[in-house]
Amino acid sequence: MNQTIVIASDHAGVELKALLSQDMAKAGYTVEDLGPAGTQSVDYPDFAKKLCDWIMAHPGSKGVLICGSGIGMSMAANRNPGIRAALCHNGLEASLTRRHNDANVLCLGARLIGQDVARDALTVFLSTEFEGGRHEGRVAKLSC
Repeated sequence: MNQTIVIASDHAGVELKALLSQDMAKAGYTVEDLGPAGTQSVDYPDFAKKLCDWIMAHPGSKGVLICGSGIGMSMAANRNPGIRAALCHNGLEASLTRRHNDANVLCLGARLIGQDVARDALTVFLSTEFEGGRHEGRVAKLSC
């Protein structure tokens, strides 16, 4: 597989980040962990920015951001050009945001969803392609 997936979190998402990183590595992805390494309090916008900068430097790549609710990370990420970050609570949302919105960043709330649901959302996000077609014009408007 040899696709690199970049991942980052805040202190609330460190445990889930580690679990999902292991899962992705086992599935054959190369995982680039942008931190943090521990659970000491950090500011989520700093880690969202690191991940978004990485994705903007590697067109076509995907990333995962995790914080307590996922809300802050999604807000911080979507401030960056070319980033289409989606907060997802299940696999269906992950599928729809890839198929219809060509999302390139999956945001998860570590305190709101369980590990199995997060794993499913991630698996679906990484394996679902953008449908294009009628959605292309709408997605293009997000870059204006």
